[in-house]
Amino acid sequence: MVMTTTAATTTTTAAAAVDAPDARASPGASQAGGSGSWSSGLIRGADPDIRDILERALAEEEISERDARVLYAVPDADLHLVGMVADELRRRRVGDVASYVVNRNINFTNVCIKQCGFCAFSRDFRGETEGYMLPVGEIVRRAREAHDLGATEVCIQAGLPPDMDGGLYEQICRKIKREVPGIHIHGFSPEEVLYGATRSGVPVEEFLARIKEAGVDTLPGTSAEILDQGLRDSISPGRITVRDWERVIRGAHAAGLRTTSTMMFGHVETTRQRVAHMARLRDIQRETGGFTEFVPLNFVHTEAPMYIRGTHDNIRKGGSGRDVLLTHAIARIMFNNYIDNIQMSWVKEGPGMSQILLRWGANDFGGTLINESISTSAGSAYGQLLRPREIRRMIREAGRVPAERDTRYNILRKFAPSDDDDDNDGCHGDYGKAADGLRSCGDPAPADGAGSDGLDSADASSFGSYAELITISKFRYQNPRGKKQSE
Repeated sequence: MVMTTTAATTTTTAAAAVDAPDARASPGASQAGGSGSWSSGLIRGADPDIRDILERALAEEEISERDARVLYAVPDADLHLVGMVADELRRRRVGDVASYVVNRNINFTNVCIKQCGFCAFSRDFRGETEGYMLPVGEIVRRAREAHDLGATEVCIQAGLPPDMDGGLYEQICRKIKREVPGIHIHGFSPEEVLYGATRSGVPVEEFLARIKEAGVDTLPGTSAEILDQGLRDSISPGRITVRDWERVIRGAHAAGLRTTSTMMFGHVETTRQRVAHMARLRDIQRETGGFTEFVPLNFVHTEAPMYIRGTHDNIRKGGSGRDVLLTHAIARIMFNNYIDNIQMSWVKEGPGMSQILLRWGANDFGGTLINESISTSAGSAYGQLLRPREIRRMIREAGRVPAERDTRYNILRKFAPSDDDDDNDGCHGDYGKAADGLRSCGDPAPADGAGSDGLDSADASSFGSYAELITISKFRYQNPRGKKQSE
């Protein structure tokens, strides 16, 4: 892989570059790198500070926040060494399997009392005509349809409507579990949990117990953006505070609910803030062990209000190629021995970059994401569905072994290292020992539908799109006063 740069050649060492206050991620790119595997000989010829950090990382030592900032400022000549070390640590932690989950996103309303500067998905409840609210019955129908097509998970997240009943989340979960008991509910961000608890008039800890009892299995660790209160006050005033975000996450882990962890980067944050964010997550994981994965989320600027309106000086158009590579690699290195799974977002990065990231520390391709609407509304160029067969093809092209997983990263089945070009989906039996307990690709799907390949042949247009959804009259949001918004 060859990347070009227009940045001026630096004459300072990597360590000197990070000692400047609020050093930003370098917008430059790299010259040609190595062969895709690290070697001690290459590392010995690196910048002394880079060499020291990478050797300690390979010795399984924990790197500091300052170390991570040094890696963000790595000289171009040593850039690929960071990726090689991240790839080696990935191999040690999880081997050559690259996983994915068959899932559907159900963003049941776009109406929200918060007006975050990065969010193009939400609609104000005061007179806008594009606000929608799916009835509980429609949410359940979508969950059942996804399950029938082989999905093992539904991810439920939405806006915060002003008139929401405090029991809505519980009602949604109970009805889904009644109709589709085998589906995993990955639902409700810390922001939503806090809002649900507030609307219900109960402490966060009690609300977490309620939604767990109602059927929530895991929580998405979104609404994190950057866990720096000053920055949050700037880009999303009124958003859940850092303290409350941590309270919800720690409360979920204490209640036995595992969560993901995320970071949105590439907007107005500094590398110092990014690294502090990852260090905070590492500290939580050290104490609770409750994170299943870490997902770097590149800022999609196209329709973001704060980009369109120019409300912040020097706002970026998301992370550069170099920035994306380093963020995933540094995450792998920082979280080594703490969080095994680093997931890339194909919706934000695109399939091609996602394949490259499998060589830069990532080991998970994410989900099929039927009906993903939030990134799409922000202007992502990539669609609302990636079929399992296509994910497997891309994983194989990247030199990895594809495997379908569940939300908790239990491997449901591995696939042979061969093409998926035939009508039989290229699934030539389980790739692994029978002792793994994994069913063969040729076996019939279990009774709960998990592992079915129905999604590969489904008509994608039948799922609809966000652009269509906001025009459907029967789902039109009605404001708190009960007055239907204008057609």
